[in-house]
Amino acid sequence: MKAFITGAEGFVGSHVVEELLKRDYEVTALSQYNSFNNHGWLDRIPSEPGQRITVISGDIRDPGFLRDAVAGHSSALHLAALIAIPYSYRAPASYLETNALGTLNLLEACKVNGVERVIHTSTSEVYGTAQYVPIDEKHPIVGQSPYSASKIAADQVAYSYWASFGSPVLTVRPFNTYGPRQSQRAFIPSVMIQLLAGQSALRLGSLTPTRDLTFVKDTARGFADALESDKGVGETFNMGSGFEVSMAEVLEMIFEISGRTATVTLDKDRVRPVASEVERLWSNSSKMTETFGWKPEFEAIEGLHRGLEATYAWLKDNRKLSSYDAAQYVV
Repeated sequence: MKAFITGAEGFVGSHVVEELLKRDYEVTALSQYNSFNNHGWLDRIPSEPGQRITVISGDIRDPGFLRDAVAGHSSALHLAALIAIPYSYRAPASYLETNALGTLNLLEACKVNGVERVIHTSTSEVYGTAQYVPIDEKHPIVGQSPYSASKIAADQVAYSYWASFGSPVLTVRPFNTYGPRQSQRAFIPSVMIQLLAGQSALRLGSLTPTRDLTFVKDTARGFADALESDKGVGETFNMGSGFEVSMAEVLEMIFEISGRTATVTLDKDRVRPVASEVERLWSNSSKMTETFGWKPEFEAIEGLHRGLEATYAWLKDNRKLSSYDAAQYVV
């Protein structure tokens, strides 16, 4: 019950840390090193008596550091990644270095140290625009951005370690997660922060793509459920809410929840190149349910509405944090 978590300071990672602490895990949370001694959202999550967490700073691109840091842990959950798709157009090499090579470094560290279970995190972006829906794990893999290409590479490295060395690794592939603590670079917090700032004209990207939106608490539970099981090694599991909704529909729901409306201005900086835009994502997560017993609590349109309400309420209370600024576009 001693888990090592990379990317622990981030949006999803911090929620996973909380979920594992609730389940009485002893957690070592890896935060990317910076000279400000800042551990991201880990500095803000509430602590409870008796919880066992150690926060360390480092970098998954350093294999020697990881080899030492992983020692003594029974399981590892790999969430660290560069994830902002627009920035991957500007700095593609950094995505391959962090996402693919970083994954290799972690898997090697786990192999050397005899870690008993490793969860690797993928992304629905590896499927590209849906060729059929709902998307199951047999759907073709199509890298439509440098980000998705780097994650495809990472997924294949993870599979190769199972196939080549018998490493106890499995891959969880979340669809689009949203909720409290999400970066302003994402659609939902971007809209909400602009509305909370009283802006009458929203700067947004394309509203036609559809996504399978999963509330972050459900995503965190899914990772924990997979970590606690002894099933699924060498396999990949989609994790989504099981329905699709367009960004235009999400925008209208946010207007209704907030009691505010605004005109929409298309911001070219937020629009992907035509051939790189993923137009449709919709998950078939039945394998995840059958194997680990996981089901989203925030499911269908009603669940999305509850999740958006919770997200808006949280942002309303936290919009003055330095990480949220309606006047800026965060890549």
